[in-house]
Amino acid sequence: MVETIYGCKWSLTVYQLLAGGINRPGEMVRKVDGLSTKVLNQCLKKNTEFGILERIAYNEIPPRVEYRVTDFGKKFTRILNDLETLQKEISEDF
Repeated sequence: MVETIYGCKWSLTVYQLLAGGINRPGEMVRKVDGLSTKVLNQCLKKNTEFGILERIAYNEIPPRVEYRVTDFGKKFTRILNDLETLQKEISEDF
């Protein structure tokens, strides 16, 4: 799971967007150059299947979907942040 998520460059971007209050897919695509709807949907689906994100669909017209980080996802992203910090420390030593 970690390899799949960490290996996807867009997952980390999605987490940053969610942390910044951007939780709708259309808004995510507009905010990030190079991020396509297809790739974003694949990324969101993987993260939802792993239990990192929760998909919230509203019964409205037009349809509205939002994503939020689950409690497990908050723990998981803390671990990813720790890995990122460790990687920076290692890079500085060499």
